[in-house]
Amino acid sequence: MTTAYVGLGANLGDVARAVLDAVNAIGKLPGTSVVRRSSLYRTAPVDAGGPDYFNAVIEIDTSLSAHDLLAALQRIELAAGRERPYRNAPRTLDLDVLLYGNERIDSPTLTVPHPRMFERAFVLVPLAEIAPRLVAPEQLERVSDQRITREVIGGMTGGPHHGGNQGENHHD
Repeated sequence: MTTAYVGLGANLGDVARAVLDAVNAIGKLPGTSVVRRSSLYRTAPVDAGGPDYFNAVIEIDTSLSAHDLLAALQRIELAAGRERPYRNAPRTLDLDVLLYGNERIDSPTLTVPHPRMFERAFVLVPLAEIAPRLVAPEQLERVSDQRITREVIGGMTGGPHHGGNQGENHHD
């Protein structure tokens, strides 16, 4: 089994439901279990327009290879209605392999660690929540100008949040 971290995000449709459903679908993949999941965070789009995103990070244990995991995540995205009309387009669901064990992968279809994860509060803050040893305080400081708010929505509440410009919203 390999420990991997998956980033989840959505900004079209019922975004909280899409993220929760994706967590459940990932947990049902062959040889895969969800070990930890972060809170759900609301963030502004990065390098794109459109509504705010809801983002989270999960830790999984999986017997799938990194490329098989990516293919499975892409199938989950498609089932959620994901389209890719242009780079950084608004989306019903976005799933990214952030880390896969200690592996470094640089293939035409997959780069691990995710090449932009250390530039994005929407990855680092939820990752720090569930795996603080993987995120240095300096990394959080570098993204502290990015707006991020922890959302409290059924099923995706979590522990402490870290970093800069954060608040907390409660939804019933």
